[in-house]
Amino acid sequence: MPISALAGLVFGVSALTLGLYHLAFVAPRFRALATLLAGGSATTDLGSSSLATAGAASAAAATKSLDERLAALERTLKRDIHRVGFLRYNSFSDVGSDLSFTLALLNENGDGVVVTSIYSREETRTYGKAVRKFVPQQGASKEEQSAIAMARTGVGV
Repeated sequence: MPISALAGLVFGVSALTLGLYHLAFVAPRFRALATLLAGGSATTDLGSSSLATAGAASAAAATKSLDERLAALERTLKRDIHRVGFLRYNSFSDVGSDLSFTLALLNENGDGVVVTSIYSREETRTYGKAVRKFVPQQGASKEEQSAIAMARTGVGV
């Protein structure tokens, strides 16, 4: 048998061996990994592979971590100020330019503050009042009530 024929035979047997190894061992693990990454169950025809088991445990840990982070963000969001109502107006008929204002800053539950600044020719006064569940804890002017309503409905700025 000539050398070139022998080399061809060795090459062919090597290629066939690598192909069979790939079909028997490598491809099922790649399929299991692809299924796991797609969110499915990562088992193969040969049973549960160690790659699939490790991948499932890792995915479960990552899911738990993401759930914990999402819960923390949701708790923070409820406390953060994201309901805003702002109203400019004239407090006195002899003063123009809408220099008085009321600003309501509330969280998801309607807790926060309403700040009012009243401008006159002689002075400017600023008042702050606590708000709980969209209700001011001290007497509120109609402008303050309007700013709180704007913050509650989301039409505030």
